[in-house]
Amino acid sequence: MLMSKSQGKFKRVVLSIVAILLVLIGILGFGAWYYLFREVPVTFASDEEHFKYGSIGTENQEGIPYWIWLVLPRLFADKLPRPGGYASLGVAWEEGKETPVGFTKKTIGFERVGLSCAGCHSATYRTDPKEKPVIVPTGPTNTFDIQAYLRFLAACAKDPRFNADTLLEEIYYHHKFSPVEGMLYRYVLIPQTKKALLKQKEEFSWADFYFEAADDPKSPPRKVVRPRWGPGRIDPFNPVKYRVLKLPYDNTIGNSDMMPLWNRDAHAGHALHWDGLESSLVETIRTGAIGDGASKKSIDIKGLERVERFIKQQKPPPYPFTIDKEMAKRGEEVFQAQKCNTCHGPKGERTGKVIPVSEPELNTDRHRLDMWTKEAADKYNAFAEGYSWDFNNLRKIVPEGYQAVLLDGLWLRAPYLHNGSVPTLRDLLNPADERPQSFHRGYDVFDPVKVGFKEPPPRPTGPNGELTQPYFLFDTREKGNGNQGHTYGTQLSNEDKERLVEYLKTL
Repeated sequence: MLMSKSQGKFKRVVLSIVAILLVLIGILGFGAWYYLFREVPVTFASDEEHFKYGSIGTENQEGIPYWIWLVLPRLFADKLPRPGGYASLGVAWEEGKETPVGFTKKTIGFERVGLSCAGCHSATYRTDPKEKPVIVPTGPTNTFDIQAYLRFLAACAKDPRFNADTLLEEIYYHHKFSPVEGMLYRYVLIPQTKKALLKQKEEFSWADFYFEAADDPKSPPRKVVRPRWGPGRIDPFNPVKYRVLKLPYDNTIGNSDMMPLWNRDAHAGHALHWDGLESSLVETIRTGAIGDGASKKSIDIKGLERVERFIKQQKPPPYPFTIDKEMAKRGEEVFQAQKCNTCHGPKGERTGKVIPVSEPELNTDRHRLDMWTKEAADKYNAFAEGYSWDFNNLRKIVPEGYQAVLLDGLWLRAPYLHNGSVPTLRDLLNPADERPQSFHRGYDVFDPVKVGFKEPPPRPTGPNGELTQPYFLFDTREKGNGNQGHTYGTQLSNEDKERLVEYLKTL
């Protein structure tokens, strides 16, 4: 039966409409991919530049739209600890760079800012207050306050000024969007960023308080303000336990000083992390990426292989002042006579091994040890099952203790002990009751006499020029901040202590 002309015409109309709809769907789909999911690789010529600015996969899930991130310190300067924008949080920022060291910028649909290993593992120092900081990639950051950075972002998101009108007005002073990009920021990125930052704040709410038993056993536990991480410190695995592994809150305090990543070839076979919870460098780097915000799907394995290559080869920086060679030679004799080389020498029988914290001369603050559990290790080992890069070497070492670390680059590792509770090497050689009970962290002017960082001078602020101290006050009386233990060498004469410190400068 032949189709009537009217039926044929109707069919052509329907086909035309379907074709138009398919084209529109294709255009919309392409637009959604282009503006939200299109990934543009960022390649750096050197492994050092890649370490400082290359992606490790954190931008996909936790990246902040670049233009929002850029204007936050200008709009919300009142929420920063002092003037200076992000620099007030202690980031290391090289001239001419769009982001600080350890902050990545990558286009995934839109430009996003994420974190990388270098944020926590790039040290700075100055030999004079008037100098520009020397940036040392792979060193332990001593100035970046990552907890203050997270709290700044959360405070911005809570503020009513965090809205499309206010943010776009500030952005437009510096950058003009296309109409499509403007709509994307107004109706999608700004609202979603606000929502994500508030969710992140909630996920880190455990870091505000802990619960302590009351004096009366019949009374409920007291809610106590949790010790701040402060510059150069982090609680590295509680966030993973709660946010990634979904383990229940357990009231532990894991606050720890940053560790250097340099010279890993010389550390081959050593335990990893302060408590030796890993034995594989490859896995340690990958868990670091997960901790920084990468997901199982977004983690950049190839990028992390470049990180591994760099930290294996990068050497610690030489001591920047003149060393008294004769005194250092005498100090090496003290080092050998006191058997310091047994735990800290390149061929020491205990170097790189975990020493039980119960050892009388060690007996340092144990809070970090209570933070990590066998349950957490087992669950993390199962985290990436089914992926080509899964974990197998996370562990809980028993008896519990801390790693006896190789002392390469020791001069730039201050403050000392696993929790950063002793400001200088000279202080570490004193009994605990003679070590500073409190000191300021975040100041990077080096002290060549005591070997550590100097106490910062107060600054005049306010309309009447009042003197204030803008740096972080570290109090060793707070939980997890104890400066007791590691009494090795504390009974030496003052002369031998001075000789030993001079030798330690050479390592």
